[in-house]
Amino acid sequence: MGGFDFSNHSRNIALHAKGVPLPQATSTGTTIVGCLFDGGVVIAADTRATSGPIVADKNCQKLHYIAPQIWCAGAGTAADTEFTTALVSSNLELHALSTGRKPRVVTCMTMLKQHLFRYQGHIGAYLVVAGCDPTGSHLFTVHAHGSTDKLPYVTMGSGSLAAMSVFESKWKGQLTRDEAVKLCSEAILAGIFNDLGSGSNVDVCVITPEKATLLRNYIQPNQREPKMRNYRFEKGTTAVLSEKVITREDISKYVTVHELGEDGAAGTGEKMEVDT
Repeated sequence: MGGFDFSNHSRNIALHAKGVPLPQATSTGTTIVGCLFDGGVVIAADTRATSGPIVADKNCQKLHYIAPQIWCAGAGTAADTEFTTALVSSNLELHALSTGRKPRVVTCMTMLKQHLFRYQGHIGAYLVVAGCDPTGSHLFTVHAHGSTDKLPYVTMGSGSLAAMSVFESKWKGQLTRDEAVKLCSEAILAGIFNDLGSGSNVDVCVITPEKATLLRNYIQPNQREPKMRNYRFEKGTTAVLSEKVITREDISKYVTVHELGEDGAAGTGEKMEVDT
């Protein structure tokens, strides 16, 4: 049987009761958002992947392909979001082949929530599912325990509060495509500059019934500036106060030199002087 194995759960609890510390899960920071507009849906994410206090990747892609008109933004544990979305993408393709119809967004959301609920939150995947199908444009959030929401605009991740403040103050009904892209970008920028777990660039994906367009590194607010000076100095920049050359002959006065004699035996040289 494929999937995760939690057969050691009882053993770990027993060891913890005896004083053995349990391993700590690595928490990651992210800002992901989504927003409906008149004719489609937009999702966006930052590109910083963290491992505790360490920035593991400055340009990580958090927007995942599910189907031609269905994409997903992932927050939480990077490996869990990557492989969970890849698994559902494969199952959704098989579902489309067996039914002969384009996959629906609600079907993708149902597959994700059932898979995550089965593992009771042990899979750390927090997802924003967005897409277009024959029934219209849809936007869902799926939490690690399997709960879901359907809203006109959503935020998730450690920078979600900063991003939500942008939506609450600037969102309006019947947004155009450009307005939705700008609003989602501003929400991600709010997370980048107000949350230590979020940072680097802004990725945006625009989904319409015709196609999905991924705008990789749509905004790069943290470009590294060139250094004001070049710290590679030319040879001769530093003055030479004194110079001393030691030849091989000088070294032989202090080090025992073994040379092969005519019979192949090692000869003996002068012994190194030792202070007593």
